This record gives sequence, structure tokens and C-alpha cells, in this order.
Amino acid sequence: MVFRIHFTAEDLARTKVADSPMPLAELKAAARALQDRNQLARLSGWRRHSLAQLSPTARLALDFIPRVGWSPTFIGAPRAGAPEELVEQVRATPVSQIRTALTTILPRHSPSAVPPLTPRLTDSAFLGEVCDGLSALYEVLLAPYWSEIVDAFVADRSVRMRQMLHGGVESLLRQVNPQYMRWKAPILEIPTPRDDNEYDLHLGGRGLLLMPSVLLTSPVIHYDAEPQPAVTYPASYDQPLRRLTSFTPKAAPRRVTAPVAALLGHTRAAVLAAVAEHPGCSTKELAAFTGLAASSASEHATTLREAGLITTIRHRNTRLHSPSQLGLGLLNHTSD
Repeated sequence: MVFRIHFTAEDLARTKVADSPMPLAELKAAARALQDRNQLARLSGWRRHSLAQLSPTARLALDFIPRVGWSPTFIGAPRAGAPEELVEQVRATPVSQIRTALTTILPRHSPSAVPPLTPRLTDSAFLGEVCDGLSALYEVLLAPYWSEIVDAFVADRSVRMRQMLHGGVESLLRQVNPQYMRWKAPILEIPTPRDDNEYDLHLGGRGLLLMPSVLLTSPVIHYDAEPQPAVTYPASYDQPLRRLTSFTPKAAPRRVTAPVAALLGHTRAAVLAAVAEHPGCSTKELAAFTGLAASSASEHATTLREAGLITTIRHRNTRLHSPSQLGLGLLNHTSD
């Protein structure tokens, strides 16, 4: 049916877009996508490549993240940080907290809707095995593609910031994902096609955290996230080519080759530095930042994009440029 999120004026003031991807939330989305056969064209290569590399430890963690249905919320909490640190936070979850959560959640679901080994999570040794599995799962599903995930996140976030800048929070909520999220002030409605129930979440002044995700095809609601509820939504939903190519398996990491090194001439280096300093800038703004003509700024941005140093997406009739992880790495390397 539908999940309704109710906003007050305070909630609108405190609603924001996440600053960076949330590794465990992305991992949960990746684990579900791995088991979802409805995205064959987009993820079939990634799925085959990943399944062939899963260790028994990784498969243990995968058991707790089924394709559909309930999964322990603390496993995929929407928190920023290094994957290793976040997994250690899961490992340190007090057994009493897990026991309380399971006592509250399990009676609400039929046994078939809950991962079979869920009751064993109260065993700290078993929880440690699951955490080892999360680390192994991350290394296979996300680590080889993390720079692409970050690039897509930054590009999507730049669009959302521009929507907020020009139209306020309500404009952002109206445009962030109109295919699945409908803003009917003061309520954000998100359909729940696999659930016949209706839900209402009153934010109570906490606001909402919006998180772009490359892997998702529909939003996920983290209603019990702290310090504020969160909604993960499909990043670049209106950029189908980006979504199709983000998870192409790679034989080896990209390296800075001679053509890329040739980009470090004064003008292009200045353009790259300007994009890094002002992610999400338009071509017109880029020209202003660098003192170039708009046509020249556009030409240099095209060269940088073809070299993989920046990403460019279209928002209405404007091209927005953001640095890629390769571009940031190149800048950081040359400044050492």
C-alpha cells in the first residue's frame, strides 16, 4: 500500500541529503540486488562475477539479508564511515540490545519471513562470524566498485543540492524520485507494493535524511534510524546509461596512464581543481571560476570527463560537473 511520512515546519528545516554513501546500507542493497533476478540487463555481469567469488563466510552474512522481507536493522544501519569501522560497530552491539530488538520484532513476522538463524544473533561468537561475513561480502560486492558508487553519489547529490537551492526543501522532495516518492504537502508518500498495510511516520521535528543509492530500484525507509529517520532512494534514476554501466565487472583497477598525465597542463589542471572545489558546478559557473570562456570551459570539461577525471550529468538544460575519485586522487597525488 503506502508509507506516509509526515512533516512539520521543523522537519522541513532539518531535512538534508547525506554527505557521503553509507557503506553498510549500500551493502544491504547490494546483497538484495544480488538475489534479485529482475535486474538481469543491468546487473547480470556483476551478479555472475560476485556469486563465483562468495566464500562460505560471506554466504553466512548473505543469509541475513534476504531478497525481500525483514533483515536485522543494525546490520545495514545508515551510518557514514569506513566499512571496517562500521562492521566493528556491529560486532560491538550489546547482546542485550539485540535480544530486546528480536523480542520486539520477531513476533510481528511469520517464521518464513525471518532469516532462520536470526535467534542465534544473541550469541556474541556467532555475531562475530556474521560480522566477518559482512566484511567478506563487502570486499566482493562493493569494494571493486566503490569509486564508481561515490562518483554516482556525488553527481546525484549535486542535483539535489541545486533543487534545494532553487526551490527549497519542498522542491527537493517533489523532484528527488517522482517515480516512487510523491510529495503531497505536508506528507511524503512512498508506495509499498509488497505490503498490504498502510503506515504513518511522524518525524516529530527530527527531519529526514535522504541517501542516494546506485543499486536500488525503489526507495527503502529506515524508520528507526538515529538520529533521524532516513530514506534511501535510487540515485541517477533519470540517468539510465549511468545505472547500466556502474557495475560492469573490472579486471583490474584503473591506473593513471600517459594520456591522463597529459591533462596536467596549467589550464586543465585549473579546471579540474575548480570542479573539485565546487562539485556540482555548471559549465557557466566553471567558466566563471577559472576565468575561461564558456566554450573553452566546456571543451576542457569534455576532455576531463573522457579521461575519467570528472563526471557530468544533465539537470534540465544544464550540465553539472563533479570530480571522480580518479580525479581527486590525481589532484591529491600531484599536491603531495
